[in-house]
Amino acid sequence: MMGGNFAGNFGSPMQLLILLVIVLLLFGGNRLRNLGGDLGGAIKGFKKAMNDGEKEKDQQTIAQDQQKIIEGEAKKVEAEKEHK
Repeated sequence: MMGGNFAGNFGSPMQLLILLVIVLLLFGGNRLRNLGGDLGGAIKGFKKAMNDGEKEKDQQTIAQDQQKIIEGEAKKVEAEKEHK
């Protein structure tokens, strides 16, 4: 019966403060600062990679659309030549 209750109470300000003090004692302030910077850099890198992937996909779609337009124009020119 206690399992469901624990999940509901976890995250209270007092518990988070105690957890923060324990983590600070275990790792130290300098190491936590470095860890935070590394984590922030990793998140920025991940977001950049996601945006680059989106841009590449958009560029491929544009290139395909342009190719269809070029092929359509070529067919139109051929049809006009045959019509004359």
